[in-house]
Amino acid sequence: MLVLFETAAGYAIFKVLDEQKLQQVDCLWKEFETPEKANKIVKLKHFEKFQDTTEALAAATALVEGKLGKSLKKVLKKVVAKEAHEQLAITDAKLGGVIREKLNLSCVHSPAVAELMRGIRNQMEGLITGLPPREISAMSLGLAHSLSRYKLKFSPDKVDTMIVQAISLLDDLDKELNNYIMRCREWYGWHFPELGKIITDNLAYCKSVRKIGDRTNVASTDLSELLPEEVEAEVKLAAEISMGTEVSEEDISNILHLCDQVIEISEYRAQLYDYLKNRMMAIAPNLTVMVGELVGARLISHAGSLLNLAKHPASTVQILGAEKALFRALKTRRDTPKYGLIYHASLVGQTTAKNKGKISRMLAAKTALAVRYDALGEDTNAEMGVENRAKLEARLRHLEEKGMRRISGSGKALARTDKYQHKSDIKVYDPSGDSTIPTVSRKRKMEEEEEDKPVEIKAKKIKTETPTEGAEVTETDAPKKKKKKKKQEQDPEEEEEEEEETVISPTEETTEKGKKKKKKEKKHEEEAEAEEEEAAVNPTEETTEKKKKKKKKKVKEEEGE
Repeated sequence: MLVLFETAAGYAIFKVLDEQKLQQVDCLWKEFETPEKANKIVKLKHFEKFQDTTEALAAATALVEGKLGKSLKKVLKKVVAKEAHEQLAITDAKLGGVIREKLNLSCVHSPAVAELMRGIRNQMEGLITGLPPREISAMSLGLAHSLSRYKLKFSPDKVDTMIVQAISLLDDLDKELNNYIMRCREWYGWHFPELGKIITDNLAYCKSVRKIGDRTNVASTDLSELLPEEVEAEVKLAAEISMGTEVSEEDISNILHLCDQVIEISEYRAQLYDYLKNRMMAIAPNLTVMVGELVGARLISHAGSLLNLAKHPASTVQILGAEKALFRALKTRRDTPKYGLIYHASLVGQTTAKNKGKISRMLAAKTALAVRYDALGEDTNAEMGVENRAKLEARLRHLEEKGMRRISGSGKALARTDKYQHKSDIKVYDPSGDSTIPTVSRKRKMEEEEEDKPVEIKAKKIKTETPTEGAEVTETDAPKKKKKKKKQEQDPEEEEEEEEETVISPTEETTEKGKKKKKKEKKHEEEAEAEEEEAAVNPTEETTEKKKKKKKKKVKEEEGE
């Protein structure tokens, strides 16, 4: 078995002396502990040294990319072709496939071969004679620097720095152009203020000012190349009746110089935009198809590079550029933002406000896939981006049609209609809304409300006591009003009597009044007889008793009433 071993100085081909040792993979490292033991396992057969660093770099680059270099091909034809029956042990399986196709040699790659390579690398100074350790280290360092410089030069990660710089410059140019145009309009507006209202396009305004100069030259100036006929006629009419002030030739020359600057910057901006568009289609075609050149370039610029953007998840891509709003929402415990830089994409812009969140989420998911395909994939076509964009557009149409069906009730999902029931509601005109002055006074309204409320009267039970001497207990079925407490003139039995309070109907009141009158007449007759008898017995006590009886009469009359 032959072994192909690559070094910074050149290619080395070893012959394996004892192949049985390779079967014991775990114990193979013990055979390479010393140079003497290593020389018993493998022996150097041929060493092809590199002429210079350029050749070494070309060979190393070919090995990294899995290709067969010229120098390696030459060595294999010279040495290995003589012993074609031998197997060739190699480090890279991809390189072995290329060698098998082009040179028809059987190549071997296994864990035992990897362990063998590790042992040879450990005892390389003793196995390869004629190479001092200092020279090998110097060659390794020089080749490492050259290879790193080559990778840095042709790395796809570093090409996107041009995109980052271009989009930053484009934003700066837009800001400067706005400032210059505002200054130009304000400056020339003192001389010809009507021109700013007639010509709204900034570039056309500056070109017109550059051609006109002083407003007195408008009549003799041909503006047909810059403006339509109607606008040109309006400008010439406004120049005749302009309210602007007169300015000197020096002022006009400075204004014209500013107009030249605006025109030059506008042309350079258009050129820079074309450059950015071509560069984006070359580096990130799928991302460009999904979100456009400007939004894609801003996403790359914000992330730092295309590879860094590919590492971000879709949720981060969705809100990239809205970090300030995100952290403010988290701090105040409010709703987080739904979109960042991706809001300026055409797919999000053409949706309704209700569906912008859904579309931005779906677009961010597809954009994340497109970025990873552009950064890590080998193909440079935009088929994946076109396919995903078509899916998003179909989904967008579905969402929009769904909303329309809900409003109109047409389409697949028809609106449900309830059973028709005719209701004849006769509306009467309400005159209360004609006047703001209340027809009924507030006091009267309160009284009417109180009258409408039903009066609840609690019925109290009659307390009955055992009759005593000199006390008459009368029980009548007709209810009477409650007695008031009197002074010492009333008897104690009369004070304790309490009668029910009930609502008396007008028909019952007439019968009760007749009964009360009859009782009063009987009592008056009995009292008159008693007074005559007492007067005959006690003529001296008449005066005191008469007073008492008069008081009693008054009380009874009040009760009767």
